[in-house]
Amino acid sequence: MASNSLGRIFRITTAGESHGAGMGVIIDGCPAGIEIDTSFIQKELDRRRPGQSSITTQRKEGDKITIQSGVYEGKSTGAPILMLIPNEDSRPSDYDQVEQAFRPSHADYTYHQKYGTRDHRGGGRSSARETVNWVAAGAIAKMILHQAGIKINAAVSSVGSIQVEIPISAFDWEFAEQNPVRCPDPSTSISMLTLIEETRDSGDTIGGTVTCVIEGCPAGLGEPVFHKLHADLGHAMLSINACKGFEYGSGFEGSKMRGSEHNDVWSNADDGMKTTTNNSGGIQGGISNGMPIYFKVAFKPVSTLMTNQNTVDTAGDAVIIKGKGRHDPCVLPRAVPIVEALAALVLVDHWLLSKAYQ
Repeated sequence: MASNSLGRIFRITTAGESHGAGMGVIIDGCPAGIEIDTSFIQKELDRRRPGQSSITTQRKEGDKITIQSGVYEGKSTGAPILMLIPNEDSRPSDYDQVEQAFRPSHADYTYHQKYGTRDHRGGGRSSARETVNWVAAGAIAKMILHQAGIKINAAVSSVGSIQVEIPISAFDWEFAEQNPVRCPDPSTSISMLTLIEETRDSGDTIGGTVTCVIEGCPAGLGEPVFHKLHADLGHAMLSINACKGFEYGSGFEGSKMRGSEHNDVWSNADDGMKTTTNNSGGIQGGISNGMPIYFKVAFKPVSTLMTNQNTVDTAGDAVIIKGKGRHDPCVLPRAVPIVEALAALVLVDHWLLSKAYQ
């Protein structure tokens, strides 16, 4: 199985299965001398971990990380950083019923066709358990970006048909971390929570969107033609298991506008060049322009349902399956730190690459 790596200079390679012994990530290309705050890495993992509220999977994983190499006396050495996270609460027996059945909208059939085999225990490498590696590596990427004055925040902007109506500039990032939905708007969070709870209680699942904002990014990050900044961000976000869409700036709404409405006009202010609007989402020609970068990621409903579903087994015979085990009724609250981590990994890679031009 190829394609387990992301990045060119700051490059991560990951391993592990959902119900195997554990997960692991190697970071290659981290500069030497970076202060590595293990408590911050753990805090980021705690934001993603299962069992953190009543609307997330009740799988009890502590996600306690150990750094095996590449860090000495609290600082990166420039050598590859290896981080390991054990699986402490795996229950492969929960998946015995689907060992010979293809679950609807999972990767079971496609993995079987591609590799001639599959790990039915939670999907193996296709499981969202893989994202714990990304969040661990993304925490180190955030540490580097923090030194460059770049800040990344994400929050849940819609659940089903319930949307946050306030502008992004009014998002309350602190409140987003204080409520279980991770919604940035107090007036909308309760409605979202109620909808997720009702959906869970009916044995169903629901999707929505996460909005991410990157502030403090300097102009000049991005590599035309095939590594445009927004293209690499899209590639990373669409690698998230349940992601079904990515849009940046005005996105699809921009297709409804005239050019005279959509163009971002430049002005020279006391604090530098800025645009009066930001329909470009901080990226023009695939290169950051110094304005805030913002994008939205769409997530489908979780495919595992706690109700009966029709499917077929490996012999092609019709069977009925029902979800068993611990699963999220809505991935959005736990997806927020994943979106931030991947954004950090893309940004730090481009930021380090930009140093080659200086």
